[in-house]
Amino acid sequence: MKNIVVIIKQNYKLVVGILIIGVLIGFLTGRLSSHPQISTSPNSQISTSSHQIWTCSMHPQIRMDHPGKCPICGMDLIPLKNNTNQEAAVSPNEIQMTDAAMKIANIQTMVVHKAYPDKKVYLLGKIQPDERNIAELTARFSGRIEKLYVNFTGQRMAKGDKLATIYSPQLITAQKELLEAEEYKQSNPDFYKAARNKLKLWDLTDEQINNIETKGEAQTSFDILSPIEGTVTQRNVTPGDYVKEGNSLFEVIDLTKVWVMFEAYENDLQWIKVGDKVDFTTQSLPGKNFSGHVGFIDPVIDPKTRIARVRVEVPNPGLVLKPEMFVNGLAVSSVAGNHKDLMIPKTAVLWTGKRAVVYVKVPGHEQQPTFAYREIVLGPEAGDFYVVAGGLQEDEEIAVNGVFKIDAAAQLAGKPSMMNPQGGNPGAGEMPGMKMITPAKHNEPKAISENMSAMKQKPEAKTQQTTFRVSGNCDMCKARIEKAAKSVSGVDSTDWNIKTKMLHLIFDPGKTSQDDVQKVIAMAGHDTGKYKAPDSVYNSLPECCRYRK
Repeated sequence: MKNIVVIIKQNYKLVVGILIIGVLIGFLTGRLSSHPQISTSPNSQISTSSHQIWTCSMHPQIRMDHPGKCPICGMDLIPLKNNTNQEAAVSPNEIQMTDAAMKIANIQTMVVHKAYPDKKVYLLGKIQPDERNIAELTARFSGRIEKLYVNFTGQRMAKGDKLATIYSPQLITAQKELLEAEEYKQSNPDFYKAARNKLKLWDLTDEQINNIETKGEAQTSFDILSPIEGTVTQRNVTPGDYVKEGNSLFEVIDLTKVWVMFEAYENDLQWIKVGDKVDFTTQSLPGKNFSGHVGFIDPVIDPKTRIARVRVEVPNPGLVLKPEMFVNGLAVSSVAGNHKDLMIPKTAVLWTGKRAVVYVKVPGHEQQPTFAYREIVLGPEAGDFYVVAGGLQEDEEIAVNGVFKIDAAAQLAGKPSMMNPQGGNPGAGEMPGMKMITPAKHNEPKAISENMSAMKQKPEAKTQQTTFRVSGNCDMCKARIEKAAKSVSGVDSTDWNIKTKMLHLIFDPGKTSQDDVQKVIAMAGHDTGKYKAPDSVYNSLPECCRYRK
């Protein structure tokens, strides 16, 4: 130890010099480490070219350049992943989603293809007699009804059965003319044929005419025979009545074959064509199914009911189908033309009433799925699908599930969306009454405070949603119901579903109430779950709108 001290004393100048050099090296090293180091290595990170952005998981519109709390909900901000390499290839109108976000939102896609569109068309109708099998018996000559063989309406008659016996002076005279003409049968056959044809035109059969010639004397009364097999549906005479030429006597209808007359709305006609099979049932025969094929479709629309009648011809063995029975029909048909069309599921479409929107998956972004906003033109509805009339091409891939979540993300990010097709503000994520917070500096708490104050001063208008039942039948009912509901001050939007009979209502509870809206709809002629429409108003509705059966 003493030797070391002696050495230091002898060489103290050298020791002091070494210490000074060490201090200088440490000082210079600290100064250099306080500045970013630019590395020429290709694997090194260039810290001067980028900075970390912090955002809120619940409010993606918040962007700050330092960690902290969300000024809206108070949650801790999280670092936003820097994907500069991918973002460079993404269009400003496209929205990217991570794999985790796709799984959480349950987003599913499908490739669009062409197919034969078909639809189940539900129809209401009635049983009607076949008009071609209706026989109207009228008096061919004047006379008196001596006897009736038809005792009641609805009686079944076979072809050739007696309906009545009639006495007619005109018929007696015509018989005498025949007997006189028979004497000149060989010399003047035309005269004989004319006398015989006169009786035929009065509905006498050849057998009856031959009996007159055989007996050689005129008969005082004749039987009226049924021309067809069927049911007597009208009896307009009684024994002793004197009828004139042209008076209606009986109506006989053959009901072994009937028509089913269905009512089809305008928007369903494109799905129905001659030859389509229709299955139907009737409440009077539960458990029994019937079927037939469309034989005729009315060429015009009824101006009052706005429907066209569709005729189905069906056999009726046993006469179980009776005229005026109500039936429920189902036709599964392809659109007229029977050609393939581009079809997409209903779940893929966001519908605003004026625009139909889908999100198309952009190819070339397999690592991070990217979607583009697209407006399309819809054709007819085909069950759970829509026919696409324009805006999409075959083999394009679209989102079919979770579409609304993609649209919400696009709206927050300032991209084109369903409610803001142009994109930008307010779609960039601004909240009503709040200025957009760009990457903030540490010394700008005042801006956040001003935004929060503005939100308190301008609260969002509160609306309430509800649904309730409203009775109705057709598109005219839908227009009338929604018009009545929208006439109430404070109602934002309405939508009445024809199939479920439920009205979806969005309104300001500070201005109106569900009860007030139901009263107005009832006064327009439609029963609601709480109020009944006045009979005078209901009876003035068009026939197709009268839902009380």
